[in-house]
Amino acid sequence: MKVGIMGLPQTGKKTLFQVLTGSSLPELAGTAKAIPGTAEIHDDRFDRLVELYGPKKEAQARIDLVLLPKMEQESIARGDIFRDISDVDALCHVVRAFGDESIYHASGSVDPLRDVEMVNAELLMHDQIFVEKRIERLETSIKKIKDDRQLKELDLMQRIQAHLEAEKPLRLLSFSDDEDLLIRSYPLITRKELILVFNVDEDGLGDHSLLDQVAERCRQDKMEAMIVSAKVEAEIVLLDSEEERREFLDDLGIAESALEMLTKLCLQALGRISFFTVGKDEVRQWLVRVGASAPVAAGVIHSDLQKGFIRAEVMKYDELMACGSEAELKKAGKMYVQGKDYIVVDGDILNIRFNV
Repeated sequence: MKVGIMGLPQTGKKTLFQVLTGSSLPELAGTAKAIPGTAEIHDDRFDRLVELYGPKKEAQARIDLVLLPKMEQESIARGDIFRDISDVDALCHVVRAFGDESIYHASGSVDPLRDVEMVNAELLMHDQIFVEKRIERLETSIKKIKDDRQLKELDLMQRIQAHLEAEKPLRLLSFSDDEDLLIRSYPLITRKELILVFNVDEDGLGDHSLLDQVAERCRQDKMEAMIVSAKVEAEIVLLDSEEERREFLDDLGIAESALEMLTKLCLQALGRISFFTVGKDEVRQWLVRVGASAPVAAGVIHSDLQKGFIRAEVMKYDELMACGSEAELKKAGKMYVQGKDYIVVDGDILNIRFNV
């Protein structure tokens, strides 16, 4: 699961990326290349399972992040940034909502709603241009040799074109499995899930009026939105202990850190849930698609487990915590044995039985 962090110049993208990944990038300032990084997904359930089992090893699930080059007219005209964007599963658009006269704004003034509309328009325009060119190629090719596959694609492309001309992102358009196969490799950016991150100053952290203003647009265009102060978050990560960081957040009235909020929205937008494997050797968090069966979840751990899947022993997180141990859970008759048709639920603890 790869999430691209993008935005106009001077929006706080780099600061947020450093906060999320724990990396320092001074030598890469101003780079025109995409910068990869990773961030652990914070989940209180994982922490409690580690406390319960005291494993030799522990491994949280991770999310791959990519800091994309800033969206300037030059990079948009060259198309470089769109090539980088096409390689990610979801987009995190960092929007400047803080006022600081010492930091210039590319458009001359701070207007987060204007910037959202401008960037969305660029993404739509990119897809429109690609689809128009693809339709031209298909029509030229079909005039020479009629091909059923190309006829189907042309019909699909014309439907996509009409949708884009109505200024609607492609993530609102449903595709059949066959249609998805036809266009899966195409760089259609508005098919990607989009999260708006409004970067505010400290005084704006408790003000949700900006989220209220974009709520209807987010609902219409299937976007998520959150408020963060990258500057404040950068100060928090410098604190020595988790206890100090939590206290700092509480003092500011922040219920969740930027990493916690963003990863939660990313999982939600991309339709992922967490499951766990536990034991004295290791406690590990895994990610799987919503609606995945037990064998598919087993395949996330290792392909051999999916091929030789026999059954899954399932513990429910809440029930395990209530009982206090696996032994007490078994006594209560709450250790479940599930077959191939079982659909994994968020928070399930799985032990896969297999034979290869």
